[in-house]
This record gives sequence, C-alpha cells and structure tokens, in this order.
Amino acid sequence: MNQIKISPSILSCDFSEIGSEIEKLNNSGADLIHIDVMDGHFVPNLTFGPPVISKIRKCSKLPFDVHLMISPVEKYIQDYANAGADIITFHPEATDNIQRTIDVIKSCGKKVGISLNPETPSTVIENYLRKIDLILIMSVNPGFAGQKFMPEVLEKVKFFRSKIKNENLNIDIEIDGGIDFKTAPLAIKAGANILVSGTTIFKGENNISENIKNLRKQ
Repeated sequence: MNQIKISPSILSCDFSEIGSEIEKLNNSGADLIHIDVMDGHFVPNLTFGPPVISKIRKCSKLPFDVHLMISPVEKYIQDYANAGADIITFHPEATDNIQRTIDVIKSCGKKVGISLNPETPSTVIENYLRKIDLILIMSVNPGFAGQKFMPEVLEKVKFFRSKIKNENLNIDIEIDGGIDFKTAPLAIKAGANILVSGTTIFKGENNISENIKNLRKQ
C-alpha cells in the first residue's frame, strides 16, 4: 500500500489566524491541506468560497485537497480550480451526470475524487474507478466537524482497497470523519492511505507537527 499521507482539515483551525495556521502546516509534515466546501444546501453548513481559497493559496505550496459538498457541483468546479484546488472531490448525489462531472474536473487539469457518504453504496462509483484519482470515504455524515467515527464504513474501505489491488488501479483511498489516534489505526488497517483529520490535529494536546507525526505512525 502507498505511504500514509495526512491531510489536515482547516475546518478545525483558528479562522481568526487562518493564514498563520496554514503556514504552520507547511513545516508540520502535512502532505496535503483538506478544504471542506459547504453550501448550506447540500449539507447544513456554510464554509469556504473561491475567494477565500485563492487568498490562502498564497500561504502554502502544499496540494489543496478540495472537497465540494455543494449542489449543483458542476456550476462551480471551474471557480474552485481557478482558486487553487489541486484535487477536486465531489459527491455523486450532487450531479445528474457523474461522467460529465469527472470530465469537467479533468478539463481544468485537476485530479478527480469522488466521495461516498456513509449510506451511499459502493456500487454507485464502481464503473468510474479507472477514470478517477481518489475515493473519499466519509466516516461521518458530512456537514460538521468533530463528529463520532462510524466504524461500519470500514467495509467500504476494505472493498475498494481489494478492488484497487486486484485490478492494479492507481487510486488513493481517503477517509474523513472522526479520525484520531484511536480510529486512525482502524482506517489504515482497512486500507486507507490518506487520513483527513481536523480536531485531532489543530486542537490536540501537542503541537500540530506532533499530532500529525502521531497520526501517521498509528
């Protein structure tokens, strides 16, 4: 399996110091920066728009791992690509044509991710695996930070890890929701190779670098 990567979710950072929080990540051992985009419609919360992302893009050279929880998603892909996203992940429920959405993201020169909510069956994206770069397994219901990890989603992680191996695919498996020092080992054992974590990294007892190091070595 690929090396374990850590993608800190800035949804849990100190928004009043967001520039300096991101600069801390530059030297913390983080591999990516996870940006949760919510529209108050597809999920019950509002977060970052393209203007904010374009501003913080100046603070880091780390890849921006942008998770779009917005609908209709295609309408805004170009805006987030222009703002500085490197990976753009969308939900199947946010589009009426998964293949077309994949094509739009690729036309922007970005990597493509598809996210599965806890109740979304794996079969929804099986036909698209050779056309994407990342599968994001939600281990909470999307919309809010700090929720409890749902261990039942690990079966999806195992399913896709086995399929990736058997079909020799080049796809990352990312997991997001309730990832801490206790749940990270479970996710890694199941086959996830990118861990998204917010509260544990930004609000843990140690500094950001130590929290990232401790997550990675689980």
